[in-house]
Amino acid sequence: MASPSELATERSHSKPIGIRCWEYIKRAKLSYKTHQAVVLIVTFFAYTTYHATRKTTSIVKSALDPQSSAAGFKFPWRITYLSSPAETQRRSWVLGDGWAPFNGSDGTALLGQLDVAFLAVYAVGMYFSGHLGDRMNLRIFLTVGMIGTGLFTSLFGVGYWANIHSFYYFLIVQMVAGLFQSSGWPSVVAVVGNWFGKKKRGLIMGIWNAHTSIGNITGSLIASTLLSYGWGWSFVAPGLLIAFMGILVCLLLPVSPESVGADRQEEEDDDAVDSPKKKREGVTEPLLGSHTEMKENAVGFIEAWRIPGVAPFAFCLFFAKLVAYTFLYWLPYYISHTAIEGKYLSDETAGNLSTFFDVGGVLGGILAGHISDRLDARAITAATFMYCAIPALYFYRSYGHISLAMNIALMFICGMFVNGPYALITTAVSADLGTHSSLNGNSKALATVTAIIDGTGSVGAAVGPLLTGYISANSWSAVFTMLMAAALVAGLLLTRLVVAEVAARISETRSQGRSQSRSQEPELNV
Repeated sequence: MASPSELATERSHSKPIGIRCWEYIKRAKLSYKTHQAVVLIVTFFAYTTYHATRKTTSIVKSALDPQSSAAGFKFPWRITYLSSPAETQRRSWVLGDGWAPFNGSDGTALLGQLDVAFLAVYAVGMYFSGHLGDRMNLRIFLTVGMIGTGLFTSLFGVGYWANIHSFYYFLIVQMVAGLFQSSGWPSVVAVVGNWFGKKKRGLIMGIWNAHTSIGNITGSLIASTLLSYGWGWSFVAPGLLIAFMGILVCLLLPVSPESVGADRQEEEDDDAVDSPKKKREGVTEPLLGSHTEMKENAVGFIEAWRIPGVAPFAFCLFFAKLVAYTFLYWLPYYISHTAIEGKYLSDETAGNLSTFFDVGGVLGGILAGHISDRLDARAITAATFMYCAIPALYFYRSYGHISLAMNIALMFICGMFVNGPYALITTAVSADLGTHSSLNGNSKALATVTAIIDGTGSVGAAVGPLLTGYISANSWSAVFTMLMAAALVAGLLLTRLVVAEVAARISETRSQGRSQSRSQEPELNV
């Protein structure tokens, strides 16, 4: 058994070099709350860059596809219209007459195949990433994933300068990029889970999960702004950004309190002073229960599936991400090909306009987290949001063309209801299930459970854009019908859990009523 001095030395070596330098300059150890702040900030920006690279394809799509409209947007915001959909303005090949092999009649279908290839590999890789993440140093694992993502995202853009027109080149690059991208989500959720307890988990993770939408917005703005300089820059710039962020992760990210010798009791003592009652109720219990004896063996894949609630939420996320990722990959294309007030927006304007969907998603994630905390009802909250997404999608398709203001407002509402449950399930719900009581304190389950839930959702994320590539060629109304049906199924899959939560709330209310009645009886007798 290692001595305390040996353990201290081992922890010192496992500390990120940036943390060691910080403590050397400060001449003191960093506090627990400082470590928590570092974890939130670093993981937030890390996953922001993941989504920024992922969003690029949807912006460049309309420049690669020969059916796309002319680009005219330049930052700062300026709306450029085309007089009619039939008019195709002649521009230099840099700005888009299409790009072989996407300039044929099957261009839309080929772009859909790129999406599904990326997301299919991402989904499969997610299962393995969670398994590896519970068995490796998450900081190194995340760093490798981010640098690999940056490399292959940039290689897609290199095809522009190298004048590459082979579909299989772009296909292989996208598939490898998807594999590296799969390292991100299980890693960041597991690291955040190591540092934060159950107190206000839904709200904290709802705010933190804004990185998804902010990443989409950032990716849209970068790709749209650079599109006029050549579509290759729209891939290379986000690729360099995530690679740089990967280096910062390697230098700064503390994986767990134990890895850096941080005292978790410091946080619990602060919480006990602030709220002795909450301390007694156990809300400050750490997410991974550091005071319970941990099992050394990581949870197996099949065992994780058997955790109560994992399967229903995983399949719900399948349909929720089907809707969300269809918007992620096809919304700018849809906007540029839909007449608003009888006019067509340019490619770049449409790409920037689509960010309002993600702005709505930020609010939706925060609201879903806060409401689920207040009600202590994750399933009820997620199902309600999915049901509300159905009329929101219908109104956006039916009335979004009336005016630009109407389009923005309805797009914002769609983003709120679509991304709300998506954010809730992939963060707070995954954290809840990854530390379920049935695991008996096993700390090595969070990344695996997160990977199962988000991996299953990512299969839906692959299916949605693929079907859209084919269905949209005939009818966008049919696409929206598919999305509304998916939202309905997502809500219905949580029915059993919703009923259980409603029953628990009713039982709790009755129990409180009986307790109050008993407490009033002595007063009446007196």
